[in-house]
Amino acid sequence: MRDLDETDMEILRLLGDDARRPYSDIAEAVGLSGPAVSDRVERLEQAGVINRFTVDVDQSQLRAGIPVFVRATVPADDVGDCRAAIADADAVEHLFVTADGEVWFYARAQVRRVREWLEGLLPDADGVDYDVTLIDDAEWTPSLDGTQFALTCAECGNTVDSEGESTRIDGDVYHFCCSSCQSRFEERYDRLEEGV
Repeated sequence: MRDLDETDMEILRLLGDDARRPYSDIAEAVGLSGPAVSDRVERLEQAGVINRFTVDVDQSQLRAGIPVFVRATVPADDVGDCRAAIADADAVEHLFVTADGEVWFYARAQVRRVREWLEGLLPDADGVDYDVTLIDDAEWTPSLDGTQFALTCAECGNTVDSEGESTRIDGDVYHFCCSSCQSRFEERYDRLEEGV
């Protein structure tokens, strides 16, 4: 497995700015040919670095309601169920779960029904405490600038370098720092599959 280089990172930055940008424009910016950029993008997809190309829709143009940011303190046993319920809500645009188990989300709620909507969103969660903040303006600007890119081993969490391994299992790509991590992961995966 080859490490990502600066050209790969620049291609990712350009696609992050505009996923519909023609490969010929990207090629001109990074000093490659269009087919070479196409090959690199395909390799990034196969490695699982690029999962999909999406449309960045301005939800404020399509959805009524008031933008709110909600921070919910949820009992540890209920975090998974609460996360699933929140993720399924049409009004929710961004969802985060913190390391200490809080669930934060950004949504567009009806102004007269915020409390009712929140209580209906998590009907089975006892002991949920939440704070609601009205949002004046929001901007989502994901960026690759200033970040170091490194694949992590699906088994041990170590960084995967050029001697690492990658494999596709049931349509998902997994990366490993060594062949022993890959073997342990595949064995555990097979045991789990047999137990289902």
